[in-house]
Amino acid sequence: MGPHPAVAAIRLAVRRVLHDILNEQNPSRSAPRAPHERPPAPLVLVACSGGADSMALASALAFEAPKLGIRAGGITVDHGLQAGSDQRAAEVVQRLRRLGLDPVESVAVTVGRAGGPEAAARDARYAALDAAVERHGARAVLLGHTRDDQAETVLLGLARGSGIRSLAGMAAVSGAGGRYRRPFLHIDRQTARTACMVQSLPVWDDPHNADPAYTRSRLRHEGLPALEKALGKGVVEALARTARLSRDDADALDAWASQAEATVRDEAGRLECAKLHELPPAVRRRILRRAAIDAGAPAGSLFARHIEEVDRLITGWRGQGTINLPGRVVAQRQGGRLVIRQG
Repeated sequence: MGPHPAVAAIRLAVRRVLHDILNEQNPSRSAPRAPHERPPAPLVLVACSGGADSMALASALAFEAPKLGIRAGGITVDHGLQAGSDQRAAEVVQRLRRLGLDPVESVAVTVGRAGGPEAAARDARYAALDAAVERHGARAVLLGHTRDDQAETVLLGLARGSGIRSLAGMAAVSGAGGRYRRPFLHIDRQTARTACMVQSLPVWDDPHNADPAYTRSRLRHEGLPALEKALGKGVVEALARTARLSRDDADALDAWASQAEATVRDEAGRLECAKLHELPPAVRRRILRRAAIDAGAPAGSLFARHIEEVDRLITGWRGQGTINLPGRVVAQRQGGRLVIRQG
């Protein structure tokens, strides 16, 4: 008799990602080896909070990795935002070791305030994971974001009015060199929880996930249930599908913008307003956003309304003054050129 359907689903999702990681290896770039030598086994880490999603992911990685000749390890990040968080992190480490993962470690971080508590915690977490990848020489880090998380991300992007890239949600592959992998974006949260239950895996439910002080928590416990009540079941799946379609469109427009950018700069590299005006708005605004980020504006704080204000320096020029952007970046029009720089 095979595994429970929930366990089978998460194992299949992880197996596919691990196969992708192996297929991406390029032996021609490896150091020369003797014919009898085997290449070193790649290391894949799982980022585990101890919650149901990441524990289900850790168990599937521990089961699938050895069969493919992959080393499997785990990282848990202690944000230090709750009393006893260090003890819970230590418990997660022990659970991961019992699954057979190695190396396993807990990393404590200091969460700042930039961008709000949720964004600051996320920034600290990814900085810690990036450092762990470099420290251990890992090929990839698996993240336990589910289809439900994707739906929430799409709705949050819609509420911000940040454009199609925000509606694209989370990518299945992201980060430097594609180091972050999200195998569960097509799997619902309940499947992961069921997989933990049938395997008798202990899980920890973060109280922040039920705290109405956090936007995502309110959306999860109030917003999405209200949408499903009004529109019927299937809202989460539809939002996740919207993310996939939006990502394809956004990727195509980003590629177009990358090609067009060189054509709208003068010999000194300055943006020419007349040439920018000739581009389709979706392409032009991508170039403006990229220029603002390159000048030092934090991507997470740069919203559509900011780019629209800069865009009006091109499409609605009436002698406006300087536009202030996040990160102390300013944009202004000078002699037919658009200048975006640190103020």
